[in-house]
Amino acid sequence: MGREILLMAACIVAGSSGAVYVRGELDDWYKELKKPSFNPPNYLFAPVWTLLYALMGAALGMVLNAGWKTPGVPLATILFCAQFALNMLWTPLFFGMHKTGAALADLAALWLLLAATICAFARISSTAAWLLVPYICWISFAGALNFAVWKLNPPEPEQ
Repeated sequence: MGREILLMAACIVAGSSGAVYVRGELDDWYKELKKPSFNPPNYLFAPVWTLLYALMGAALGMVLNAGWKTPGVPLATILFCAQFALNMLWTPLFFGMHKTGAALADLAALWLLLAATICAFARISSTAAWLLVPYICWISFAGALNFAVWKLNPPEPEQ
């Protein structure tokens, strides 16, 4: 259980690092964007992401507890790290650079890698795989939200 707690904390801390990009933009750029009717209130995002990062860490811990030499663990770990990297990239793309289209492409790639991660985790621990299901559901919702923001706010032509 110690590994899971450590990885839960690590995922929460790493995931929270994106707040640097969000903090100043909520009252400026993001506030001015046209958003779809299903856009949740801003205060909802932090607790949802905290829970999702905790579930990610617990799931990874369960997979790693199977042992590195267990078939599938190295691949599952690589897939997890790859999807986590894309997760970390989204916030700077969307909030930092205001690249809503690039952020949407990132989410699409993230979704595919996350689906592969869930499949890889399922071969090792069905519980670990199920812990990632709320995450892929949220990423699906985030993709729909990102798409709507992208469509409602066409980028200005670069000069």
